[in-house]
Amino acid sequence: MRRNYEIWIVPFFGQGHVLPSIELAKHVASRKFKASLVIPTHLSSSIPSSLRHFPLLEVIEFPGNSSPPSPPPPQQPSSDLPLPPNHHHDRHGHMSQGLETLLSAISQQPNTRLPICALVDVMMSSTSEAFKRFEIPTIGFFTSGACSAAMEYAMWKAKVKELKPGEVCLFDGLPEDMALSDLDLKWRHRDHPGGGVPPPPPGGLIGAPPPPPGGLIGAPPPPPGGLMGAPPLGPPRQGDRPPWLEAAEGSIAFMYNTCDELESEFLRYIADQTAKPVWGVGPLLPDKYWVSTGSIVHDGEIRANRRSTMTEEEVNSWLDSKPKRSVLYVSFGSEVEPIMDEYPQLADALEATDMSFIWVIQSGSGRPGPPPHMLRGESEGEQGYFPHGLDKRVGERGLIIHGWAPQLLILSHPSTAAFLSHCGWNSAMEALGRGVPILAYPIRGDQYNNAQLIVNHLKVGCMISVTEDFIKKDDIVKGIERVVGDDEMKIRAAALSAKFENGFPESSTRSLDAFRDFINQKAETQ
Repeated sequence: MRRNYEIWIVPFFGQGHVLPSIELAKHVASRKFKASLVIPTHLSSSIPSSLRHFPLLEVIEFPGNSSPPSPPPPQQPSSDLPLPPNHHHDRHGHMSQGLETLLSAISQQPNTRLPICALVDVMMSSTSEAFKRFEIPTIGFFTSGACSAAMEYAMWKAKVKELKPGEVCLFDGLPEDMALSDLDLKWRHRDHPGGGVPPPPPGGLIGAPPPPPGGLIGAPPPPPGGLMGAPPLGPPRQGDRPPWLEAAEGSIAFMYNTCDELESEFLRYIADQTAKPVWGVGPLLPDKYWVSTGSIVHDGEIRANRRSTMTEEEVNSWLDSKPKRSVLYVSFGSEVEPIMDEYPQLADALEATDMSFIWVIQSGSGRPGPPPHMLRGESEGEQGYFPHGLDKRVGERGLIIHGWAPQLLILSHPSTAAFLSHCGWNSAMEALGRGVPILAYPIRGDQYNNAQLIVNHLKVGCMISVTEDFIKKDDIVKGIERVVGDDEMKIRAAALSAKFENGFPESSTRSLDAFRDFINQKAETQ
């Protein structure tokens, strides 16, 4: 009988990275591999206790990054200078050093074998050196979709710097509907301090224990090249390679948190350009999301509830009181947000429409810098934007939630008509899987490409217009009218959702099986 080869999964720190990595580990273990989720000890409490009892799945902790060096003073919001390269390398050096110590200890134990392979989040690419020293092959794991990486690669090849009004740029090998326009570049190059990622304050990021899944887990700043799958803020620099390609250059293959049903053309493009195996293995959402297709998903059964002004039961009751497909859901997740000037515009737009809405506002919203829940010593009540009086003016038509919201419940409820979203990948997948059209309001990084995929390629959403340096009330009102008034878009969104009516995508199941065969064949030749 074949032995169970061990595969390590090494996630980055944010919730959009750890949660998909947990689901990936489950899929790997279900294919008769020993799957080890490898995390620094200060993230231990972020792992659900149930995971530690999953067959063939182990959580390995090591003391990496538990005492990172003090970060530099925060940059001013107007600064577009990247973090000092040595700062990023120092922080990730703790992870790499911790992994190398762990691997060294394992290699010296009798009758113990090193992992056959490591699936490394491309945001943690600096740790690949530790695996290289022990001759352990790595596979680059992307918690986002393939479109963003493909577009970034294509823009680099085409050396796109600027476009004249009305000009478009087609990319060889990619769908024509993903052509880049001058308006697309206008979105990307907006002066948007609220969407940037300044370094943490002198107090540092959250230490131990971190917040539970569902909240942002203390993370070091992104690499100087920008976020994974994201063009650097500002115009592209001539000759720059895509950050994800730099990060995953030593990988023997790539995995993406997506599926053929959504991004087959982009997966093929990356495979053609890199000449390496590429697998779509997602969307990596919880099991209960897939088995509850066609019914309401209850977040409390899946995710820990962070501090909130509303319980899941109260939100469900409010939605039950509304007609079918009548509610606009507004949320920017927990890691990005509009600038302060745009919040009053959004409030005025929601008041001006006749539509019922749920608006989720995080503490400290609109302030420059990381959200307060990322910072050591700041209270959840840290002041940011607050729509004073809006709740009284709109009455029962609006539900304003401060803090955590049961997003899966809201998106799966029949009263929800559309989602005004920053187009973070996980949020987008949760919405599309439930047939909810998206009003795209991207803020940074891969969100621009995700929005273009949703609006231009899948055609299940529309983009808020950019008329000036920041979004105005009328832009938002017109966007809401378009997304809720387009019956053909609703039909397309329902048809896309129907592809997942049998649960986890069949194409991703086949890809995970192909990955299994790839690893087994590689192991047999060693």
